[in-house]
Amino acid sequence: MATPSDPVPTDPVVIGRLTAVYGVKGWLKVHSFTEPMDNFLGYRQCFFQRQGQWQPLAIEAGRVHGKGLVVKLRGVDDPETARLYSGCDVAVSTSELPALDDDEFYWHELEGLQVFVDHAERGRLLLGRVDHLMETGANDVLVVQPCEGSIDQRERLLPYLPGQVVLEIDLEAGEMLADWDPEF
Repeated sequence: MATPSDPVPTDPVVIGRLTAVYGVKGWLKVHSFTEPMDNFLGYRQCFFQRQGQWQPLAIEAGRVHGKGLVVKLRGVDDPETARLYSGCDVAVSTSELPALDDDEFYWHELEGLQVFVDHAERGRLLLGRVDHLMETGANDVLVVQPCEGSIDQRERLLPYLPGQVVLEIDLEAGEMLADWDPEF
């Protein structure tokens, strides 16, 4: 993983959070945002955020434990020191993320996109901007917040269903076309 000489990422993508102390030897529980969750353990360079600053994170060991993950940080050998890391986000640089197929996207790529619909009578309408996504089990959900130029001030929850609700994604233009009733 990262060493103290590694530069901090200019484009961090949060891949998990250190949540709680595990055991008496300084291990920490991890809430992984990767899919599958143990992909978290495969990144070469990680960083943690404390007080708004990204710093290198040296993970000495890690493993699946029950339904989650635990990690051992270099130089952290007791619960008191481990507790200092509890609640910290863990990120990697976007360059560390594996390449996806052309029709696949990382959540961070979808966040910030303007969401449009084509309305039969009113033309192309801006619903808002993707603020974040939620995992629901059945499918991911886009949380669309109103923005400048949007048709109203309502938050909308759109299922992320490519080909059904999400018709087109243009990352370069920063836009998404959806099949969604603007009154809903």
